[in-house]
Amino acid sequence: MMHKSVLLDTSFFLRFLNTNDPLFRNADGYYRYFLEQEIAMIISTVSIAEYCVGGDISELPLRNLRIVPFNFSHAKRAGSFAKIVFENKGRLKLNERNIIPNDAKLFAQADEEISVQYYLSSDSESVKMYNLLKQEANPQFDFIDLKNSHNDVFGLLF
Repeated sequence: MMHKSVLLDTSFFLRFLNTNDPLFRNADGYYRYFLEQEIAMIISTVSIAEYCVGGDISELPLRNLRIVPFNFSHAKRAGSFAKIVFENKGRLKLNERNIIPNDAKLFAQADEEISVQYYLSSDSESVKMYNLLKQEANPQFDFIDLKNSHNDVFGLLF
């Protein structure tokens, strides 16, 4: 039996590691829920690189994370995802943001890693890209917006 997993993006860690962030409670709730439910938490080497721009790798809770390197199959899928996003850039109406290829890379990893059922992010702009990809390329994972609590997303009573 394959265990479920979730790919946590850089924005998740920025909120989870800052107790003053307005989304800290949601991030902490997801983190605890995934541990309790034995849903493997995955971090990409792409997210580690992004995080290390402003933070230190020692701040990441690596002992509870599975690190997934960006590989050949991820690269192929990222190219097809990025192509769709670039071809539809005007339709997406992104808020003053350049399309960042890292979003396509992370989506590709979530799609290519068979155990990944969820992608968790607080990036409102990347959800627009996900919604486009859902229509055009049918990625095999669900996008969870960190703005929604784990109780709401998973239908839990508290």
